[in-house]
Amino acid sequence: EADAGEYTCDTGDQQTTAAVLVKALPVLFKHWLKNEEVEEGCTAMLHCELTKPSAPVEWRKGDTVLQPSDKYEIRQEGTRVELFIYDAEAQDA
Repeated sequence: EADAGEYTCDTGDQQTTAAVLVKALPVLFKHWLKNEEVEEGCTAMLHCELTKPSAPVEWRKGDTVLQPSDKYEIRQEGTRVELFIYDAEAQDA
């Protein structure tokens, strides 16, 4: 999108101008989440991979949006997105 705009080729005597439009591709999943089974008190880790690096994502449990805390750690490096659930308890299922 930063490359969109008008470009001009100028010879000094003449010039020609064209517009460039960049269509953003949707963010898709390359690797989907997989079910995770973890023992009580341990750490569960969920991860997926996207088609675009640094795309904005939101982690949810049911309808609740998860925020980073002592319980949840959210990491995103390039196209890989991870959620760590620390000290897993029965209500984390």
